[in-house]
Amino acid sequence: MDAARIVGGRSLSGAVTISGSKNAALALLSGSLLVDGQVRLNNVPKIRDIYTMLDILDAIGVKSTWNGSSVTLKTSGLDKNEPPTDLVAKMRASFYIFGPMMARMGRAVMPDPGGCDIGNRPVNYHLNGLQAMGATIIADPGQYEGTVDSFAGAKIYLDLPSAGATQHLMTVATIARGSTTIENAAAEPEVVNLAGFLAACGADIEGVGSPTITINGVHKLKREVEFDVIPDRLEAGTFAISAVVSKGQVILKNADGDHLQALFSKMRDAGVEIEERDNEISISGHGRPKAVDITTMPYPGFPTDLQQPMCAMLAIADGASLVKETLYEKRVGHVPELQRMGADINADGRTIVIRGVDRLHAASMRAQDLRGGAALVLATLAAEGESEVHNMKYVDRGYERFEDKLRGLGADIERFSTDRSGKREHVSPNP
Repeated sequence: MDAARIVGGRSLSGAVTISGSKNAALALLSGSLLVDGQVRLNNVPKIRDIYTMLDILDAIGVKSTWNGSSVTLKTSGLDKNEPPTDLVAKMRASFYIFGPMMARMGRAVMPDPGGCDIGNRPVNYHLNGLQAMGATIIADPGQYEGTVDSFAGAKIYLDLPSAGATQHLMTVATIARGSTTIENAAAEPEVVNLAGFLAACGADIEGVGSPTITINGVHKLKREVEFDVIPDRLEAGTFAISAVVSKGQVILKNADGDHLQALFSKMRDAGVEIEERDNEISISGHGRPKAVDITTMPYPGFPTDLQQPMCAMLAIADGASLVKETLYEKRVGHVPELQRMGADINADGRTIVIRGVDRLHAASMRAQDLRGGAALVLATLAAEGESEVHNMKYVDRGYERFEDKLRGLGADIERFSTDRSGKREHVSPNP
């Protein structure tokens, strides 16, 4: 089992280059299926979820090749419409290929998607939208079978501004007959990035970034497209918090501050110095942060994916903080693990109460999910002594070279694995 050993108490210092966005890249890889030709995506992070998606695409006939951080897809090779259950079960975003497969092949069979167990994340918004555009979908135990002659424009209202459903339905609508309107659409930067990619493919999309998106279907998309993935705002936010918990100074390169204003607002309220320059952001975390309250909301509100890392910072803040998780009811798995370090933190349903302590102490902890695992690593940076975080496989899903980047900033961290006998050996986190 992979784990990380971290010796806390070191102030991080230096610059870190932020990788491409995991969530944006996954949506672009799925949307690429609409192109019957070749797609080149640049600034793609080399992380476990991306490799899983490429394995899924390979299984349905779409071959990929890497050149640095660029991936080229031979999308003309699509010849299967039933991706393997074992691969789909690894990742929630795998469901995004359901509609594009139907659009290209007329039929698709999609197993239930997997992903981190952070709460109820039904696919009904996806299914309802696809059905509104003309698909016939049969739900069987463990899978969905969809058929369509051709998608047609529709008016779609989302009960919640789901980024995944917005991306999935916007993608399919680009080749639907007529016009499609998505009301209460998500406005995340990853949605905007996908719309830019689809426009580069020849799509006609209006209103992206607002609650109402209109897609005027086109008959044919380009056969060869190249596009850039935006920087990962969640990785950038995680490293911004690392400066504070370690009482250091970190410069974020290749980061877009416009995508992080909700986080930066709360960090500034906590007394953190943030200087935004062109494509570079300086975070100074000298001194103890002040307690602040946060409530997770869809973009442009405070991102749920940074709630857990933020809890690591608030665990050492001066005062009491109230954290309300409005999106995922199980996104509290980090709470008992932080308690092992001496954090005064308690969860009641989706509400987390944190009374900051002067310092944390070393402990052995177990990651329960992707962002919770990152939060535990951040907390160890503030702790005295040697800590261990197990189940680092979750962190590998969303962070490229996480340990290497932390080491580059001065952290004392290394990866190891244990066999059944308890013997340890150093390992590389690369998938």
